Amino acid sequence: MALLRLFLKPGVDKQNTEYGAEGGWVDSDYVRFSYGLPEKLGGWTQFGNTTINFVGSTSDIFTWNDLGGAPYAVLGTNRKVYVFYGGSWADITPIRASGSCTFTTTNGSTTVVVNDTLHGAVTGDFVTFSGVTGNPGGITNASLTNEFEIQLVLTDGTYTIVSPTQATSTTTAGTATATYQINVGSDISFLDYGWGTGTWGLSTWGTPRPASASLSLLARVWQFDNFGQVLILQLVDGGIYEWDPDDGIITRATAISGAPTKSKYALVSTPDRHLVCFGTESTLGDPTSQDPMFVRFSSQEDINDFVATATNTAGGQRLTDGNEIISALRSRGQILIWTDTSLHGQQFIGPPYTFGFQQLGANCGIIGPHASADVNGVAYWMSKDAFFVFDGTVKKIPCTVQDYIFEDLNIAQATAVNVGINAQFNEVTWFYPSLSSDYINRFVTYNYLENVWSVGSMARTAWTDIGTFDKPLASEYNPLATDATITTIYGLTAGRSHLYNQEDGVDADGVAIDAYIYSGYFDIGDGDQMLLMQRFIPDFKRQEGNLTVALRLRPYPQATAVPSSLDPYVITPTTQFVSTRARGRQIQLRIESDELGSFWRFGTMRVDIQPDGSR
Repeated sequence: MALLRLFLKPGVDKQNTEYGAEGGWVDSDYVRFSYGLPEKLGGWTQFGNTTINFVGSTSDIFTWNDLGGAPYAVLGTNRKVYVFYGGSWADITPIRASGSCTFTTTNGSTTVVVNDTLHGAVTGDFVTFSGVTGNPGGITNASLTNEFEIQLVLTDGTYTIVSPTQATSTTTAGTATATYQINVGSDISFLDYGWGTGTWGLSTWGTPRPASASLSLLARVWQFDNFGQVLILQLVDGGIYEWDPDDGIITRATAISGAPTKSKYALVSTPDRHLVCFGTESTLGDPTSQDPMFVRFSSQEDINDFVATATNTAGGQRLTDGNEIISALRSRGQILIWTDTSLHGQQFIGPPYTFGFQQLGANCGIIGPHASADVNGVAYWMSKDAFFVFDGTVKKIPCTVQDYIFEDLNIAQATAVNVGINAQFNEVTWFYPSLSSDYINRFVTYNYLENVWSVGSMARTAWTDIGTFDKPLASEYNPLATDATITTIYGLTAGRSHLYNQEDGVDADGVAIDAYIYSGYFDIGDGDQMLLMQRFIPDFKRQEGNLTVALRLRPYPQATAVPSSLDPYVITPTTQFVSTRARGRQIQLRIESDELGSFWRFGTMRVDIQPDGSR
């Protein structure tokens, strides 16, 4: 009998049923579509070919070049900020305060109480002691001249640390200078209900507060940009800092003098070079005056001057549609500003107003600070229930996996959603947490040239495309990891990030990738017909290693699928044809690979199918 070609259209379709998606694909993992054909995703290796463990969950990665062309990378977590230059990493987390302290020890214990009436710390903060004297409790000065994680804040004037050695006496002794890094943030968001939330006096004693009295505690997120070679570090819903490569890699970032002290987001406008703060203070320098819809910008070429005068270009503008500004993005000829419900444009128009603002769309808000991407002047973003594109007008992107994504999205962790551009493959990918996880555990990819979607389980908390470096960089977070980090920190608790070169090789940092793609069910024709598949001829391009093809059979769309009698079929790079014993009304094709070093692109399979009886 003549061989039948199986033409399967590109893209994963989860809006349809498995039978309704006949002629297409219904599920995948670690598979992309390139030139209309499914292929296994590229692998990844450790950045710099060295395992580096970073403290906390990474929320942003940014790369840039200094004025001499040297490449830099910065990585911000909920607990630290690290910068890379010349093959080395350094901790540049800003310093919040410093003061003098004493130590209280207990004989035989490594727990040390630090006495500092002005510490202002929270549990999990980092403190470094210098100038230690007195060998408190028999612990040497050298043992305490280190960086420590604060284990527990006891009072406004005391907290505990873990010493590398035990005390030999119980005493209060010694002195030191304690230098505190900015307060750490959480790696996940919380929505609190019940006792302690809401305004003072709300409801009665002993009664849980209503949902309307909720308190949202958002995970810490960083946003990075550059002003020339100077790195701009915006702590989302916090302060803004700068770091200059000329000061040396071991120099810490410092607060920008004269800038707002609390903002939702920040960007440098181009080509006019204003530092723009979004959702910021209406009264400069007063964090209690933060207006989540207010935009404030510095004078041109001066990131320290935000006070509007007749002789500069500083100023501000309040937006109206929405409850709070969530994100912003440089695009073609303007800055795009997203609130929770709308999209606005900010354009440089020159004196006397400096910038003009206009609303571009409604009911198209963004889900999180890092959920938008610009590709050649076209912006793509994820909202809480759909995907959008702005190419001059706001449009919802038709999505064949929409229900799969948004019906299983952990909206409480919306700030964790992040987007990555992979220009080599014309892809925009959103990484997000499903309902079963507080951490990112899935991705959805849109190929904007081929207009197709794919899904999978690769978890990346931040991503930046090729540019400064020749591979995309992305981070992965393990909240339970306790590996050693680039600097020694005593008492360090769990939670580590790793940085990878993406699209590097075909394996997951030396481990095989379990990749698969499943087709919809297809039948031989209309009517009540059984089919018999006697053989198929595989068609794979660039195949490396072995893969398997499996067939799932069922007599009716809602019947239980069963494998064919000879499943699975191992396909080597030299396999010419495969004999089968597959019989049913509908057949599903499954392609899987889990070998080290494997790679493949599926073409057009030909099958020997003929009508068959019901017995």
